[in-house]
Amino acid sequence: MNQYASLLLAAALGFGITALLGFPVIPWLRKLKIGQTILDIGPKWHKSKQGTPTMGGLLFAAGTVGALVVTLLLDALLGGDILGSGAGSTAEGGAMRAKLWSGLLMSIAFLMVGFMDDYVKVVKKRNKGLSIGQKTLVQILIIFAYLASLYLASGRNPSTYVPFVGEVRMGIFHWIFGAMVLYATTNAVNFTDGLDGLCASVTATAAAAFGVVAAMRGLLGFSMMASALTGACVGFLMWNRYPAKVIMGDTGSMFLGGMMAALAYAVNCPLLLLPIGIIYVIEGLSDVLQIGYYRLTGGKRIFKMAPIHHHFEMVGWSEKKIVRIFTAVNILGCAAGIAVMYFAER
Repeated sequence: MNQYASLLLAAALGFGITALLGFPVIPWLRKLKIGQTILDIGPKWHKSKQGTPTMGGLLFAAGTVGALVVTLLLDALLGGDILGSGAGSTAEGGAMRAKLWSGLLMSIAFLMVGFMDDYVKVVKKRNKGLSIGQKTLVQILIIFAYLASLYLASGRNPSTYVPFVGEVRMGIFHWIFGAMVLYATTNAVNFTDGLDGLCASVTATAAAAFGVVAAMRGLLGFSMMASALTGACVGFLMWNRYPAKVIMGDTGSMFLGGMMAALAYAVNCPLLLLPIGIIYVIEGLSDVLQIGYYRLTGGKRIFKMAPIHHHFEMVGWSEKKIVRIFTAVNILGCAAGIAVMYFAER
């Protein structure tokens, strides 16, 4: 199969599987009364979302995984080797395959953490879900398992690409820096999920940008992974755009956080998360700054509410306006990230 046809097929399958799954899954979630609980600390008008089916992240997780598997099978049946594209040797090809599957498994593991959190909130009727300690412990175990897989795939000599500098050997910082990046990314993506269509829209742009970067670096297998995720996020928007018929829940946002980190490590440049995921960065920082300032000043706030999308709601912006502007800002960040990689590798 033509390599670029594989990318289009992955995106189309991701979209189609996710969009079509909404027809049976959303009524099933509604029948099981898997509805979102809106906390009193949020904007009062969000109470209208009470009972909207949650755990909708299962739709695009299935879409992403299904699209990837089907495309790889078709590629193999037609004699292709898209996963090995860009590999200079058999060993490099094996390392690339290991990075793709370990990244996907990490994302599914994070999805399970989110699923447990949603389950405790919805089924067990404990609004706050898992405790921070419980979630953090499981996240750390997943993170270090993933970093160990990268360490082994690199021949125990991990490096990261720094634009305009080149490959930098990480040594012990592979574990320290990697843990910080992975933990911050998964939680920042989780913070971004707060308005109808916001997280899915931002992630679609970020995944598409990582797909372009992977293609620029000759890593078409990872570009296909990004294409599948992009298509799945767009398919989810058929159900999640305002007014949402289903909410992704922590089940979905944790999966997306894992996928973003996996794609950044797939192209061996986690620093690209800063421009390509600029909205994640802003959302995460707004929450950290709000909490820090509140504690330092004994109750004062920087924003009317954090994460920052709620601040804009409180000053009168509609959900649709926030989603449009935040997505546009992230597109600009994606363009900046792609430009940096283009000029760094000329």
